[in-house]
Amino acid sequence: MALLVALALFVAQAINFGLLLRERRAFLLEQVTGPAITRVIDAIERTAQGRGPVADRGRVRRLPVNPVTPAMRAQPSIEAALREGLVDSGVAVGRIAAGVHPMDPRHRPFRGLRGRRAERFARVTDELLIAVEQPGQGWLVVRSPWPRRDLSLIWRLIGQTLILYGIVLLPVLWIGRRISRPLAELTLAAERFGPGDGGEPVSESGPHDVVRLIAAYNALRLRVVAMLDEKDRMLGAIGHDLRTPLAALRVRIESVEDETDRARMADTIAEMNRTLDDILSLARLGRPSEALIETDLAALVDAVVEDFRDLDADVTFVDGERLPIRLRPSLMRRAVRNLIENAIKYGKSAVVQVTSFADRIEISVTDRGPGIPEDKMAAVFDAFTRLETSRNRETGGIGLGLALARAIVREAGGDVHLANAPAGGLIATITLPRARQSG
Repeated sequence: MALLVALALFVAQAINFGLLLRERRAFLLEQVTGPAITRVIDAIERTAQGRGPVADRGRVRRLPVNPVTPAMRAQPSIEAALREGLVDSGVAVGRIAAGVHPMDPRHRPFRGLRGRRAERFARVTDELLIAVEQPGQGWLVVRSPWPRRDLSLIWRLIGQTLILYGIVLLPVLWIGRRISRPLAELTLAAERFGPGDGGEPVSESGPHDVVRLIAAYNALRLRVVAMLDEKDRMLGAIGHDLRTPLAALRVRIESVEDETDRARMADTIAEMNRTLDDILSLARLGRPSEALIETDLAALVDAVVEDFRDLDADVTFVDGERLPIRLRPSLMRRAVRNLIENAIKYGKSAVVQVTSFADRIEISVTDRGPGIPEDKMAAVFDAFTRLETSRNRETGGIGLGLALARAIVREAGGDVHLANAPAGGLIATITLPRARQSG
């Protein structure tokens, strides 16, 4: 806003300067040419009447040659104005020349001035030399002062512009600051707002419209937080109500005599419990009850790999350096476990590695499965999306593993990427920003 006002003021002052300069030059031209025409006509008339070649108290002289040399700055506008004035007066003349050259302090105009005053005057004033040819009679010459530059006008314009800037821009800057500061605070609060946000509301300050906007945001924030709290309570109740009958079923299947049927029922109940956990975890993500804890990421991943080894899964961990980082260990363990589970289901084995870079930390899970078509890479992260649609329990699940893993990692400030390995299989990579690393 301030820049736009400053630019508008500058353009207005530039136009004003152009008009003033044009008006000043027109006035100066009229001020010079009018008396010069009068003196030349008077000198011609005196000569015609036989009164002598010099007229008007010596301000018009007659010289045999043109005193205006090529080294002088020509003034064509003055020449044209003089010719027009003389023609209108019915005076026939030959050539007309006008030129400007530096004034000598010893010349006649300075005889009434003393030393420094004459030098000061000579520094800002040139001499205008006007020569009008009378064919066969020589040249009539008129001398007059001519302003060297419009410095005084320029300095006055600069001073006027600075005053205008001070009068106009300072209030504009103050008003802009008064508006922008609360808007900046509101923008920062909106960017930081998350499901688990329990911070203070944005202070209501600034102009009336801005205050109303901030008040509306604070009210919206309270409503959103209240809705999320209600959602969490509802999910907790649903989880409790579903786990109770599942636990009862788990007890009742012990009375089933057929060993095969009992094992299948137990697997089904276990799958339902895992699905329920995934759904509740995905729905509650963003409002975790677990605090950020400094954790050795390499040790955390190694512990997850050991859990799979205890189940006789073909999982290999490549040892790496110790990497302390602040995160929510239970959630990150869940994300890593989901990636490894996918690798085992579709690739029968997994190789897990933690790598540290200057700006990031990567956890890669590589399998030897069929990989994923390039056009399906983005779709597999959508909730309840599975590329394998047979609903076979061996490759079971409801398509929440990758969605939950990516949501957990993004909540930690990172992301999950998939890529087909050159030798076959899929590489799932968790990338965490180095900024979250402690120490």
